Amino acid sequence: MATAKTAKPKAKKIATPKAPRARAATKKVVAPALVDHKLRIRVRAYEHKILDLSVKQIMDTAARFDAKIVGPVPLPTEIKRWTVNRSSFVHKDAREQFEMRIHKRLIDIMNPSPKVVESLTNLNLPSGVTIDVKMV
Repeated sequence: MATAKTAKPKAKKIATPKAPRARAATKKVVAPALVDHKLRIRVRAYEHKILDLSVKQIMDTAARFDAKIVGPVPLPTEIKRWTVNRSSFVHKDAREQFEMRIHKRLIDIMNPSPKVVESLTNLNLPSGVTIDVKMV
């Protein structure tokens, strides 16, 4: 005799919420920042000798008050070039070429004290030297 199997309905599984796994408490220990802020000084000039003298003067002033100094870092020299006709009407092939070089240095002073900032603002630097000061 052939017996036919009767299909039993499958019992549905009821999802039970699982308890979260206990994880070991691992907190990253962050060291306090040694450098809260720094004074970033960009010095620019057309003549590199005057630029180096003024950078030395800035560094001596900051070192007098025991400030930590990073630099001077020489930045790429910016070169601007022009080509001009020698004559206004004829002689198109005769031309003159001119260029202007802008030399740059970068100095960072870590955690400057108010005395350092005051002494740097009172510096007398030669004409032709441009200074940009930022608090980073």
